[in-house]
Amino acid sequence: MTKSKSKPVTPKAQPAETKKDRLIALLRREGGATISDIAEALAWLPHTTRAMLTGLRKEGLVIAKTSADGVSRYSIMSEPAA
Repeated sequence: MTKSKSKPVTPKAQPAETKKDRLIALLRREGGATISDIAEALAWLPHTTRAMLTGLRKEGLVIAKTSADGVSRYSIMSEPAA
């Protein structure tokens, strides 16, 4: 007869912050972020950055684009209802 050993219960680790989480944080900051800001912070190419913004819009986030001095800035205006 063999005894089965049960493993001690350990709390699960917090999930690591994803690039999507970091993108949302950049868009929430005061003044938002430019495509260049996001691409540099996340090591993405500009077309990848624009694609992720589109993906966030499809998830229900309202992302505003403002332009000043020829530079476009993006920021989150509202989020989908939970």
